[in-house]
Amino acid sequence: MVVEKYTEESIKSLDWKEHIRFRPGMYIGKLGDGSSHDDGIYVLIKETIDNSIDEFIMGYGKKIDISVKENKVTIRDYGRGIPLGKVIDCVSTINTGAKYDSKVFKKTVGLNGVGSKAVNALSSYFCVQAIRDKKTKIVEFQQGDVAKEEKEHKCDLDDGTIISFIPDEKIFGKYHFFNEYIENLIWNYVFLNKQLTVNYNGNSFISENGLADLLERNISSSLIYPIIHIAENDFEFAMTHLTSQYGEEYYSFVNGQHTTQGGTHQAAFREAIVKTIREFYKKDFDPSDIRTSIIAAISVKVHEPVFESQTKTKLGSTLMEPNGATVRNYINDVVKRQLDNYLHIHSDVAEALLGKILQSEKERKEIASIKKISRETSRKANLHNKKLRDCRNHYNTNHEDRLDTTLFITEGDSASGSITKARDVNVQAVFSLKGKPLNCYGMSKKIVYENEEFNLLQSALDIEEDLENLRYNNIIIATDADVDGMHIRLLLITFFIQFFPDLVKNGHLYILQTPLFRVRNKKETIYCYSEDEKINAINKLGVKPEITRFKGLGEISPDEFKQFIGKSMRLDPVIMRKDDSVDSILSYYMGKNTPERQNFIIENLRIEKDEVLEESVN
Repeated sequence: MVVEKYTEESIKSLDWKEHIRFRPGMYIGKLGDGSSHDDGIYVLIKETIDNSIDEFIMGYGKKIDISVKENKVTIRDYGRGIPLGKVIDCVSTINTGAKYDSKVFKKTVGLNGVGSKAVNALSSYFCVQAIRDKKTKIVEFQQGDVAKEEKEHKCDLDDGTIISFIPDEKIFGKYHFFNEYIENLIWNYVFLNKQLTVNYNGNSFISENGLADLLERNISSSLIYPIIHIAENDFEFAMTHLTSQYGEEYYSFVNGQHTTQGGTHQAAFREAIVKTIREFYKKDFDPSDIRTSIIAAISVKVHEPVFESQTKTKLGSTLMEPNGATVRNYINDVVKRQLDNYLHIHSDVAEALLGKILQSEKERKEIASIKKISRETSRKANLHNKKLRDCRNHYNTNHEDRLDTTLFITEGDSASGSITKARDVNVQAVFSLKGKPLNCYGMSKKIVYENEEFNLLQSALDIEEDLENLRYNNIIIATDADVDGMHIRLLLITFFIQFFPDLVKNGHLYILQTPLFRVRNKKETIYCYSEDEKINAINKLGVKPEITRFKGLGEISPDEFKQFIGKSMRLDPVIMRKDDSVDSILSYYMGKNTPERQNFIIENLRIEKDEVLEESVN
């Protein structure tokens, strides 16, 4: 190995924008093409909205206007507006801003003066307009450099700040925005900020009941009892238990930031729920019996919160205020008093909750022996598990690549072999199925332990109790684009929705798109994912290109596969929308044959001619 000399010339200093563009992951997490809810383009939107929310929290401006047209994002608030003399500094000088003055901004999210600068540096176009006292200043940037600066002048606009930006394709590649992800982001803001109106692409978003509305929007099965909603000073929570759901599901927030990885506040809430319920019923229930099928939303406001990264997905703070109560003690105190009072007042809720706990206890004891055997089996299998080709880094660690960690679930040895050879061993793992998995619709969770493949898959993901230890951020179903492949997709989606719906709702499940055609001549090869793309490729390459129709993943060589599971990987996210009822969807598609489904198949049946696998176009 040749090592370059370590001299003065080896030492380099990067200015603020160069460092952000060189190491974007430090500021916005992973990049991505927009198919994942935590891709960087959504972090850019969030960082910009955070500043507008902070203005609302401080009592300035009750609405925010957002538009996304093609790739251009515009966010307008009606707050105080950036001081005109500091417009350039506030969006292009690291560690500059008013968030360091706790008298001006209290209990806000944007604490380190980086957010708007990262948006600026990572955008091919960035424009900031500040309006204060009928005067305005506009500055345009390109990749962090000032491109155009207008002098301060008079205007008739209301006070506030307008930010427009286009994420840079040099950083993000070809990307696209999913409306569902942006709307979810906006809904969370209005749930946490009652009386705030957010206008997005012509639609208005507003919430009257805060976290109770959040649960209503995310519940997709029947409730055991009405939502319990309690707010006291700096802490608010809403909770209920569901009839046909396993595991635990939490939506946790700190100062308005969605902490998808939880943290000290979520751990404190889970502990407080168990402690309060045990004391109320005067019984030493197992914690899992109390929390099984719970769905809850919690929001806490902390003075100068400490997060584990710039993307602020996990709270590390232990104190509510400097020299004040701990987050744990504060949340325990509020939950103990308020939930205990609620259960004493609402005896019907207390009775329903007790029934659910006893039912969970009964089910747990029924499968206890099966779980013990299955754990031993999976523990031994994990030592020499031929189904799992693991990667080096995992999502439940603090590794810088944790957001890129991926598990491909494949069908058969040929497909898994190609992906295994082509994958990035640092962040991509492969789990190989043998044939079609079981249709688990309507079955109890006992089947997860009795079925070897389900048990090993659960073990590989480490999601038996909850998502806290999830080992991969992206779970990708990689099956052939034929009838059997589609069926396997549906069976796997049923498995996850039936037993781990929180994994789906938190945006971890995807379908891998693989090319249907390869169109090439001697100079260029184009991979096509649809008939339209194939026609465009033929037109581009001209006379007599060679066209190959891929029938299955096993036909694609490892060298080719590298292009489909790398930076240009195309994914279809599995999204559960507000109006999606888990019970009705699974019953319709995966239940016993119904007249409705039969009629649907008959009415939508299409007969297509077999395609020639290899053909030439003259």
